[in-house]
Amino acid sequence: MSGTIAHHPNDPLPKVWDEDSRIGDMLKGKRGLVVGVANADSIAFGCATKLRAFGADIALTYLNDKSKSYVAPLAQEIEADLLLPLDVSQPGQIKAVFDRIAQEWGSLDFVIHSIAFAPREDLHGRIIDCSREGFLQAMQISCHSFLEMAHHAEPLMRPGGALISMSYHGADKVVNHYNMMGPVKAALESSVRYLALELGERGIRVFAVSPGPMRTRAASGIGHFDEILDMAVTRSPGRRLVDISEVGRVVAFLVGGAASGMTGDVIYVDAGLHIMA
Repeated sequence: MSGTIAHHPNDPLPKVWDEDSRIGDMLKGKRGLVVGVANADSIAFGCATKLRAFGADIALTYLNDKSKSYVAPLAQEIEADLLLPLDVSQPGQIKAVFDRIAQEWGSLDFVIHSIAFAPREDLHGRIIDCSREGFLQAMQISCHSFLEMAHHAEPLMRPGGALISMSYHGADKVVNHYNMMGPVKAALESSVRYLALELGERGIRVFAVSPGPMRTRAASGIGHFDEILDMAVTRSPGRRLVDISEVGRVVAFLVGGAASGMTGDVIYVDAGLHIMA
Protein backbone atom coordinates (compact mmCIF):
# COMPACT_ATOMS: atom_id res chain seq x y z
CA MET A 1 0.00 0.00 0.00
CA SER A 2 1.41 3.40 -0.94
CA GLY A 3 0.69 6.51 1.03
CA THR A 4 1.31 7.89 4.49
CA ILE A 5 3.51 5.83 6.82
CA ALA A 6 2.06 5.20 10.26
CA HIS A 7 4.32 5.40 13.34
CA HIS A 8 3.94 4.62 17.00
CA PRO A 9 4.97 7.56 19.21
CA ASN A 10 6.78 5.27 21.65
CA ASP A 11 8.89 3.51 19.03
CA PRO A 12 12.65 4.03 19.66
CA LEU A 13 14.73 5.90 17.11
CA PRO A 14 16.32 3.54 14.57
CA LYS A 15 19.97 2.77 15.30
CA VAL A 16 20.97 4.20 11.93
CA TRP A 17 20.10 7.64 13.28
CA ASP A 18 22.17 7.45 16.45
CA GLU A 19 25.47 8.84 15.19
CA ASP A 20 24.12 12.11 13.78
CA SER A 21 20.90 12.63 15.70
CA ARG A 22 23.00 13.89 18.61
CA ILE A 23 24.11 16.87 16.49
CA GLY A 24 20.65 18.43 16.53
CA ASP A 25 17.70 19.09 14.29
CA MET A 26 19.40 21.43 11.86
CA LEU A 27 16.91 20.46 9.12
CA LYS A 28 13.81 20.48 11.31
CA GLY A 29 10.85 21.87 9.39
CA LYS A 30 12.27 20.98 5.98
CA ARG A 31 10.45 18.50 3.74
CA GLY A 32 11.88 16.63 0.82
CA LEU A 33 11.59 13.85 -1.71
CA VAL A 34 14.28 11.18 -2.07
CA VAL A 35 14.14 9.11 -5.26
CA GLY A 36 16.26 6.03 -5.89
CA VAL A 37 16.16 3.85 -2.78
CA ALA A 38 16.40 0.20 -3.87
CA ASN A 39 17.82 -1.36 -0.69
CA ALA A 40 19.77 -0.44 2.44
CA ASP A 41 23.00 -0.08 0.44
CA SER A 42 21.59 2.56 -1.92
CA ILE A 43 23.20 5.99 -1.99
CA ALA A 44 19.66 7.38 -1.84
CA PHE A 45 19.07 5.57 1.44
CA GLY A 46 22.29 6.97 2.87
CA CYS A 47 20.95 10.42 2.00
CA ALA A 48 17.48 9.72 3.38
CA THR A 49 18.78 8.44 6.72
CA LYS A 50 21.02 11.46 7.28
CA LEU A 51 18.41 13.98 6.19
CA ARG A 52 15.90 12.36 8.54
CA ALA A 53 18.45 12.15 11.36
CA PHE A 54 18.96 15.90 11.09
CA GLY A 55 15.23 16.49 11.42
CA ALA A 56 13.84 16.65 7.87
CA ASP A 57 10.53 15.05 6.86
CA ILE A 58 11.04 12.54 4.05
CA ALA A 59 9.00 11.16 1.16
CA LEU A 60 10.41 8.03 -0.51
CA THR A 61 9.53 6.31 -3.77
CA TYR A 62 9.76 2.73 -4.97
CA LEU A 63 10.11 1.49 -8.55
CA ASN A 64 7.53 -1.30 -8.65
CA ASP A 65 5.77 -3.92 -6.52
CA LYS A 66 8.89 -6.09 -6.36
CA SER A 67 11.08 -3.26 -5.10
CA LYS A 68 8.42 -2.13 -2.64
CA SER A 69 9.09 -5.19 -0.48
CA TYR A 70 12.65 -3.89 0.03
CA VAL A 71 11.87 -0.17 0.30
CA ALA A 72 8.81 -0.27 2.59
CA PRO A 73 10.73 -1.57 5.65
CA LEU A 74 13.38 1.10 5.09
CA ALA A 75 10.69 3.78 4.91
CA GLN A 76 9.36 2.57 8.24
CA GLU A 77 12.86 2.46 9.71
CA ILE A 78 13.44 6.16 9.07
CA GLU A 79 9.82 7.12 9.69
CA ALA A 80 9.25 8.46 6.19
CA ASP A 81 6.04 10.44 5.89
CA LEU A 82 5.19 9.17 2.40
CA LEU A 83 6.00 6.11 0.31
CA LEU A 84 4.92 6.48 -3.30
CA PRO A 85 5.33 4.48 -6.54
CA LEU A 86 7.54 6.01 -9.21
CA ASP A 87 8.86 4.62 -12.47
CA VAL A 88 10.26 7.66 -14.27
CA SER A 89 10.08 5.85 -17.62
CA GLN A 90 6.28 5.80 -17.40
CA PRO A 91 4.51 8.99 -18.55
CA GLY A 92 2.62 10.79 -15.81
CA GLN A 93 4.19 9.07 -12.82
CA ILE A 94 6.54 11.93 -11.91
CA LYS A 95 3.64 14.38 -12.02
CA ALA A 96 1.55 12.04 -9.85
CA VAL A 97 4.24 11.99 -7.15
CA PHE A 98 4.45 15.77 -7.02
CA ASP A 99 0.68 16.11 -7.07
CA ARG A 100 0.54 13.86 -4.01
CA ILE A 101 3.24 15.89 -2.27
CA ALA A 102 1.33 19.09 -3.03
CA GLN A 103 -1.79 17.52 -1.55
CA GLU A 104 -0.07 16.21 1.60
CA TRP A 105 2.52 18.92 2.29
CA GLY A 106 1.70 21.90 0.10
CA SER A 107 5.39 22.82 -0.23
CA LEU A 108 8.81 21.24 -0.69
CA ASP A 109 12.36 22.09 0.37
CA PHE A 110 14.51 19.55 -1.47
CA VAL A 111 14.57 16.78 -4.04
CA ILE A 112 17.29 14.10 -4.12
CA HIS A 113 17.50 12.38 -7.52
CA SER A 114 19.62 9.23 -7.29
CA ILE A 115 18.62 7.10 -10.26
CA ALA A 116 20.46 6.00 -13.39
CA PHE A 117 20.02 3.23 -15.93
CA ALA A 118 21.49 1.96 -19.18
CA PRO A 119 20.69 -1.30 -21.00
CA ARG A 120 23.35 -3.85 -20.13
CA GLU A 121 24.27 -4.65 -23.73
CA ASP A 122 24.87 -0.95 -24.45
CA LEU A 123 26.62 -0.21 -21.17
CA HIS A 124 29.12 -3.05 -21.60
CA GLY A 125 30.06 -2.16 -25.17
CA ARG A 126 31.96 0.69 -26.78
CA ILE A 127 30.05 3.96 -26.87
CA ILE A 128 30.58 4.06 -30.64
CA ASP A 129 28.53 0.87 -30.84
CA CYS A 130 25.68 1.77 -28.44
CA SER A 131 22.19 1.65 -29.86
CA ARG A 132 20.07 4.73 -30.43
CA GLU A 133 17.33 3.25 -28.30
CA GLY A 134 19.68 2.37 -25.45
CA PHE A 135 21.30 5.80 -25.42
CA LEU A 136 17.94 7.58 -25.41
CA GLN A 137 16.67 5.35 -22.61
CA ALA A 138 19.78 6.05 -20.52
CA MET A 139 19.41 9.80 -21.11
CA GLN A 140 15.70 9.81 -20.27
CA ILE A 141 16.01 7.90 -17.00
CA SER A 142 19.37 9.24 -15.83
CA CYS A 143 19.17 12.87 -16.96
CA HIS A 144 15.83 14.08 -18.32
CA SER A 145 13.94 12.70 -15.33
CA PHE A 146 15.88 15.18 -13.16
CA LEU A 147 14.75 18.02 -15.41
CA GLU A 148 11.17 16.79 -15.22
CA MET A 149 11.34 16.60 -11.43
CA ALA A 150 12.72 20.13 -11.31
CA HIS A 151 9.81 21.29 -13.47
CA HIS A 152 7.24 19.85 -11.08
CA ALA A 153 9.16 20.84 -7.94
CA GLU A 154 9.61 24.50 -8.89
CA PRO A 155 6.09 25.71 -7.96
CA LEU A 156 6.27 23.85 -4.64
CA MET A 157 9.74 24.96 -3.63
CA ARG A 158 10.23 27.53 -0.92
CA PRO A 159 13.15 29.99 -1.14
CA GLY A 160 16.33 28.21 -0.09
CA GLY A 161 15.22 24.93 -1.65
CA ALA A 162 17.68 22.51 -3.22
CA LEU A 163 17.60 20.08 -6.12
CA ILE A 164 20.38 17.48 -5.99
CA SER A 165 21.30 14.71 -8.41
CA MET A 166 24.02 12.05 -8.25
CA SER A 167 26.84 12.00 -10.77
CA TYR A 168 30.22 10.27 -11.07
CA HIS A 169 33.82 11.20 -11.91
CA GLY A 170 33.37 9.46 -15.29
CA ALA A 171 31.35 12.49 -16.43
CA ASP A 172 34.48 14.63 -16.42
CA LYS A 173 37.30 12.14 -17.07
CA VAL A 174 37.46 8.89 -18.99
CA VAL A 175 37.03 5.96 -16.60
CA ASN A 176 37.61 2.53 -18.09
CA HIS A 177 34.41 0.48 -18.36
CA TYR A 178 32.09 3.39 -17.48
CA ASN A 179 31.42 3.67 -21.19
CA MET A 180 28.15 5.32 -22.35
CA MET A 181 27.26 6.51 -18.86
CA GLY A 182 30.11 9.02 -19.11
CA PRO A 183 28.36 11.17 -21.74
CA VAL A 184 25.03 10.69 -19.97
CA LYS A 185 26.38 11.92 -16.62
CA ALA A 186 28.17 14.78 -18.40
CA ALA A 187 24.76 15.88 -19.72
CA LEU A 188 23.37 15.63 -16.19
CA GLU A 189 26.13 17.85 -14.77
CA SER A 190 25.58 20.41 -17.52
CA SER A 191 21.85 20.34 -16.78
CA VAL A 192 22.63 21.14 -13.14
CA ARG A 193 24.45 24.31 -14.17
CA TYR A 194 21.67 25.51 -16.46
CA LEU A 195 19.01 24.74 -13.85
CA ALA A 196 21.01 26.71 -11.29
CA LEU A 197 20.86 29.73 -13.58
CA GLU A 198 17.18 29.38 -14.39
CA LEU A 199 16.04 28.81 -10.82
CA GLY A 200 18.47 31.10 -9.01
CA GLU A 201 16.13 34.10 -8.95
CA ARG A 202 13.55 31.98 -7.14
CA GLY A 203 16.08 31.11 -4.46
CA ILE A 204 16.31 27.46 -5.57
CA ARG A 205 19.80 25.95 -5.58
CA VAL A 206 20.91 23.02 -7.75
CA PHE A 207 23.80 20.60 -7.27
CA ALA A 208 25.35 17.42 -8.55
CA VAL A 209 26.99 15.26 -5.89
CA SER A 210 29.65 12.95 -7.28
CA PRO A 211 30.42 10.03 -4.96
CA GLY A 212 33.33 7.71 -5.47
CA PRO A 213 32.59 4.13 -6.55
CA MET A 214 30.87 1.99 -3.96
CA ARG A 215 29.11 -1.35 -3.89
CA THR A 216 25.52 -0.54 -4.77
CA ARG A 217 23.08 -2.57 -6.82
CA ALA A 218 23.11 -0.01 -9.62
CA ALA A 219 26.91 0.05 -9.80
CA SER A 220 27.09 -3.73 -10.00
CA GLY A 221 25.80 -3.50 -13.57
CA ILE A 222 29.01 -1.80 -14.73
CA GLY A 223 31.47 -4.18 -16.35
CA HIS A 224 34.69 -4.98 -14.48
CA PHE A 225 33.38 -3.03 -11.49
CA ASP A 226 35.84 -4.64 -9.09
CA GLU A 227 38.64 -3.07 -11.12
CA ILE A 228 37.04 0.36 -10.69
CA LEU A 229 36.82 -0.19 -6.93
CA ASP A 230 40.44 -1.32 -6.74
CA MET A 231 41.53 1.71 -8.78
CA ALA A 232 39.70 4.05 -6.39
CA VAL A 233 41.45 2.57 -3.36
CA THR A 234 44.85 2.57 -5.03
CA ARG A 235 44.73 6.07 -6.55
CA SER A 236 42.69 8.20 -4.15
CA PRO A 237 44.61 10.27 -1.57
CA GLY A 238 42.43 8.69 1.12
CA ARG A 239 43.37 5.18 -0.09
CA ARG A 240 39.82 4.04 0.59
CA LEU A 241 36.24 3.96 -0.64
CA VAL A 242 33.62 6.30 0.76
CA ASP A 243 30.31 5.07 2.17
CA ILE A 244 26.69 6.12 1.79
CA SER A 245 26.66 7.86 5.17
CA GLU A 246 29.44 10.21 4.07
CA VAL A 247 27.48 11.09 0.96
CA GLY A 248 24.37 11.62 3.08
CA ARG A 249 26.13 14.11 5.35
CA VAL A 250 27.28 16.18 2.39
CA VAL A 251 23.74 16.19 0.98
CA ALA A 252 22.41 17.32 4.38
CA PHE A 253 24.91 20.19 4.33
CA LEU A 254 23.78 21.26 0.84
CA VAL A 255 20.12 21.13 1.84
CA GLY A 256 20.75 23.14 4.99
CA GLY A 257 21.30 26.87 5.40
CA ALA A 258 25.08 26.58 5.67
CA ALA A 259 25.28 26.12 1.88
CA SER A 260 22.99 29.06 1.08
CA GLY A 261 25.74 30.80 -0.93
CA MET A 262 26.36 27.82 -3.21
CA THR A 263 24.65 26.62 -6.38
CA GLY A 264 25.50 24.96 -9.69
CA ASP A 265 28.43 23.01 -8.25
CA VAL A 266 29.56 19.43 -8.68
CA ILE A 267 30.49 18.29 -5.17
CA TYR A 268 32.89 15.33 -5.04
CA VAL A 269 32.67 12.84 -2.18
CA ASP A 270 35.34 10.37 -3.28
CA ALA A 271 38.26 10.54 -0.80
CA GLY A 272 40.01 12.86 -3.27
CA LEU A 273 40.03 10.49 -6.25
CA HIS A 274 38.93 13.21 -8.70
CA ILE A 275 42.03 15.37 -8.11
CA MET A 276 44.41 12.71 -9.35
CA ALA A 277 45.91 12.96 -12.86
